[in-house]
Amino acid sequence: MNHLTETIRHVTLDGEHLRIEQVVAVARFRARVSLSPKTFARIDASRALVDRIVAEGRTVYGISTGFGEFSKITISSDKSAQLQENLILSHCVAVGEPLNEETARAMMLLRANALSKGNSGIRREIIETLIGMLNKGVTPVIPEQGSLGASGDLAPLAHMALVLLGRGEATYKGKRMSGAEAMEKAKLPTFHLLAKEGLALINGTQCMTAIGTLAWYDLNRAAALADVTASMTMQALTGLLSAFDPRIHAVRPHAGQSLVAKNMRTILKDSPSMAKNAGLRVQDAYALRCIPQVHGAVRDALAHVRKVLETELNSVTDNPILFLDDESVISGGNFHGEPIALVMDYMSAAASELSNISERRMERMVNPALSNGLPAFLAPDGGINSGYMICQYSAASLVSENKVFAHPASVDSIPSSANQEDHVSMGTTAARNFRRIVNNLYSVLAFELMAAVQGIDLRKNVELSPAQQGVYQKVRAVVPFYAKDEEIHPMIAAMNVLIRSGAIENDVKTMLSDFH
Repeated sequence: MNHLTETIRHVTLDGEHLRIEQVVAVARFRARVSLSPKTFARIDASRALVDRIVAEGRTVYGISTGFGEFSKITISSDKSAQLQENLILSHCVAVGEPLNEETARAMMLLRANALSKGNSGIRREIIETLIGMLNKGVTPVIPEQGSLGASGDLAPLAHMALVLLGRGEATYKGKRMSGAEAMEKAKLPTFHLLAKEGLALINGTQCMTAIGTLAWYDLNRAAALADVTASMTMQALTGLLSAFDPRIHAVRPHAGQSLVAKNMRTILKDSPSMAKNAGLRVQDAYALRCIPQVHGAVRDALAHVRKVLETELNSVTDNPILFLDDESVISGGNFHGEPIALVMDYMSAAASELSNISERRMERMVNPALSNGLPAFLAPDGGINSGYMICQYSAASLVSENKVFAHPASVDSIPSSANQEDHVSMGTTAARNFRRIVNNLYSVLAFELMAAVQGIDLRKNVELSPAQQGVYQKVRAVVPFYAKDEEIHPMIAAMNVLIRSGAIENDVKTMLSDFH
């Protein structure tokens, strides 16, 4: 886990400065949250503007009209509050397994931050209650399927909003219960919504952005882990350092490519064995030789998507939007998830490629025709023992599954609301697919690292760098040398726990300040 993220104990929301690591700190590590006093005046003024609009009988979408195709129908001021509650009750149509707790928490955090900008017309007490739910551990039960990604994540966010109304379901202190019971136990208020407030709660991209932000963080970690794992495979396969020569990368100066090449030089430079490999062959196969180019492209993709996500974290994504300077209320399309949908598909391709090249490196280690002298399937007594033969099968299955999930969701659209909403993003589907691929990627990297350490032991005379010795010891603490066939699944499970813990890449970064 990222040391910086774990040390974040408190996050203050102002609608402007929320960062990915802060989202993870709140969602995953339960950092406390507060609302910046700097936001109070704008939030209160935007609520007052809505009240004036209702009092004056102005025709404004979602305040004095219905929604979507029903925007043609005017709603009287005495029914504006009922309109908002009906919106939540009719839109909580999501299905499937619930989002995990950290994703639901991220959704609440992102919605509170967007509302804190003061362009949505919601009461400050509701925003503060969302924050109170985070701090006290009331987490709405939100089914994960059912969003088109425009007009935002209506269905998932409606399930989130239900709990604020004392409805729906939530978890509290590890138990699932009604939303009303959870809020009562946590001593938090529930609300009858006023004009505009239902729309303010559910018209946004917070589900897709929450899923995508957490998955981005995990892919960013996996990218560093992939460099560490690849360095161990270089040892098992007697790879050549020449492919990481800085002169190669200087003449094709992609930032990610240069960073990964530097990482490989950094972690391998103090290994006597790597120096001895120089004369073994002219060049390595692509899965080794092109580590900087492939892993580096993933790093560049991550850098680009960080900017997109952090822009979205601090954006107003509901409709209509209130502007206090001239009291304009403008109906637009900021709820459309296309900016997130496209980069989620981009991230899916990047994560899939990291898993592809990892599996190819593993294949080289288990294939005696490709391993530069290792025993077939890394089995000391092959034939009676299968060794790591079927580990590669499992990795290949995960990689193939990733190719299915990497099909871009954003290229699909289906009209809704009587064709008023005639182009949608499918951004939440894209984010969910990305999350699945990242989870599979960790398992593929676990298989590769297990195989690499087995290969290192089978070579017998490999002299690792100091940082690699630390990696080796961590792996061997949970996965013993596989001398003969025995039940291997507990080792795989232990390796998956280790590789997801963050201990490996964090230790390398601690030892090597130049490793990123």
